[in-house]
Amino acid sequence: MNNIEAVIAFLAASMGLLLVEPVVLGLMRLLGLYATVEERKCRVYVLFGKVIGEISEPGLHILPFVLGPSAFIVNLLGKCYVLDLRLDQEYLRSQPVNSEEGAPMGIGIWYEMQISNAVAYLFKNTDPRGSLRANVSNATVRCLSNMPLAEMLETRHKMSQTVRDEVSEKSQAWGYQLGSIYIRKVHFRDSGMIRQIEEKVVNRLRQVTSAIKQDGANQVSIITSSAERTAAVAFAQAAVIRPKMIGAALKVISGDPEVADTLFEILETQKMLENKGKLTLFAESGPRPLLAELLASREVGAAG
Repeated sequence: MNNIEAVIAFLAASMGLLLVEPVVLGLMRLLGLYATVEERKCRVYVLFGKVIGEISEPGLHILPFVLGPSAFIVNLLGKCYVLDLRLDQEYLRSQPVNSEEGAPMGIGIWYEMQISNAVAYLFKNTDPRGSLRANVSNATVRCLSNMPLAEMLETRHKMSQTVRDEVSEKSQAWGYQLGSIYIRKVHFRDSGMIRQIEEKVVNRLRQVTSAIKQDGANQVSIITSSAERTAAVAFAQAAVIRPKMIGAALKVISGDPEVADTLFEILETQKMLENKGKLTLFAESGPRPLLAELLASREVGAAG
């Protein structure tokens, strides 16, 4: 029984501590005994319109050691500003500029910034982020206008450095430290000009395609004519060599009269077989005349 009572007492004490702890810690923070600063955060304490302390180091801080006796009333009568010191970034789209040739261009610029001076950020400008945005936009238009179009399309690194040098000094006065600046996009703003450029590009592509096709056809013609010439030369050489070879063969064959007669008889027979003409055979001459035999053969053919 005593063990059960001890367990119940322990559980009750634990629950009580769990419920009392947040309340106690809240009262201690309200009375200014301590403060916890997170990573990349900054706390600025203001009492009666005056900055009495700034804490940017992360960790647990005993406020009376940092702010002095004012720590006990700063949360009651003053104000604590919590600022984010992490690196931030923003992208400005299509800032209007004109090239040296008068072409309406748009520039997209990306930049980084972070709070470098918390007090200046809070009290030197009511909207430091908006002011920095306007400053970057104005510097972009002021520094990059009237540039040659070719240079504007090719030298983005140089343009980024020019804008950064123009903005940095003014942004630091507002508690902002400007980081990297990069020109991400340069484009034409006039839709009519864009269509004209597209038409020129399409026409140029068509010309290049036609030139490639014509060059291919010319190459094929050259190869074909060269092949035909080579074949014609080969056939001419064969036509010249053929009679010589046949003559040499006939000379050898004519050395044996029997072989020569047989060969010519075979050739003559082959020519006769290749011929598609009709062959009429007549009987030997007898007592009947030739016309009567022809008529008789015609009648036999018709009866058949």
